Amino acid sequence: MEIARIILTVVYFIIALAVIILALIQTKEDAGLSSTITGSSTSNFLEKNKGRTKEGKQKRWTIILSIVFVILTIGLGILYMA
Repeated sequence: MEIARIILTVVYFIIALAVIILALIQTKEDAGLSSTITGSSTSNFLEKNKGRTKEGKQKRWTIILSIVFVILTIGLGILYMA
């Protein structure tokens, strides 16, 4: 059981570092008040294919790794309580 704790802890720290790096390199998506006033359209080509861009992939991996991070947090909490 001790080996499983060590392996999961190492994986936990690697995923935590990856989530931090991915979150820091993402660009800001907030259009702010100007898009509210101008009424920017979300039906353009860029908005429809946003998931295929570099930013879309970074966002997807950040979400996936964050979910894995939460699951590992719960799993390590259970392991260390036993």
